[in-house]
Amino acid sequence: MIKKKISIKDIAQLTNTSITTVSFVLNGKGRISKEITKKIMDVARENGYEPNRMAIGLRTGMSKVIGLIVESIGGPFFGEMAKVIEEEAEKAGYRIIYCSTNNNLQKGRDVIKMLSQQLVDGYIITPFNGLEKEIQSLVDDGKPVILIDGYFPDLGIPHVLVDNYNSTFNAINCFIQSGYRNIGFVTADLDLIQLHDRMSGYKAALKANDIKEDKKKIFKLPFNTDKAEAVKALKTFIGQQKQMDAIFFTTNYLGTLGLQTIKDMGLSIPDDLAVISFDDNEIFSLYPPGITTVQQPTYEIAKSAIDVLLAQMNGQSGAFEVKLQIPSRLIERGSTSPKKIITPSFKRKAG
Repeated sequence: MIKKKISIKDIAQLTNTSITTVSFVLNGKGRISKEITKKIMDVARENGYEPNRMAIGLRTGMSKVIGLIVESIGGPFFGEMAKVIEEEAEKAGYRIIYCSTNNNLQKGRDVIKMLSQQLVDGYIITPFNGLEKEIQSLVDDGKPVILIDGYFPDLGIPHVLVDNYNSTFNAINCFIQSGYRNIGFVTADLDLIQLHDRMSGYKAALKANDIKEDKKKIFKLPFNTDKAEAVKALKTFIGQQKQMDAIFFTTNYLGTLGLQTIKDMGLSIPDDLAVISFDDNEIFSLYPPGITTVQQPTYEIAKSAIDVLLAQMNGQSGAFEVKLQIPSRLIERGSTSPKKIITPSFKRKAG
């Protein structure tokens, strides 16, 4: 049998008090004696009383709920950040509603609309092009908003993310300092500012080292490509770039696909191809000979984002001006060992 939820009326009857008195105690209002307050709170806890958050929201204008909208809550990067955000939010008395967009514009618009109808107090959002109007509308309506893992260059909305430009610049320099100069660049075919910044960092590092940019060494893989098709496309790309001696992957899912492709082609890391991937992952530390990665400051990004949002909700004016890019850490492993001058023992075949 399903146990009936206890109501304020039930608590009033069990404690021989009025509904008004119970309401005052549960909502921290009025001047009620410590004895009666303890009696009411004990009965509420013992019977599993849960307040109707929607009703409280309508009455107070606050739901004590934060909306977290990210690309994919199931991925390791966003999953780790969500854990930190939830823990910090709970300390402040807030709960989190999670939503994923998969970088789908209509889905992004739908979840923002849905959360706005739930009287959400504040928003942490991973933005992408096309959502500018919806997110700016939240700001214009006075809702606290912080963007993570991206931003809109033309809008002054607070944001926190890794320093994508310098992170990539330093990674490409790592290749060059180890003797690799024919460096490929694999990215997702998405119009995201963080990917554009990584591309700019790649090109700037080549220019700073007097290496001519070669557009043929840049490959954009359509987002959500089937795994088998993605590996096939990468095989073609790598096979066609016979002089390429190193390759940079702009996300960890691309890096993982890259490792599968290189293995299927019978190539050796780093003798045939040196490798760096953006975003560290347990796979990269275990995969022989160890894959060099750009480690994002996941904890710092998440902690900064929730701290800024809570500061906004507490009315701290400076929190509405925060634009923070946090340095990453380059984790060097065997995949970028100094280049050996050897005669290639393989033949790359496209496809």
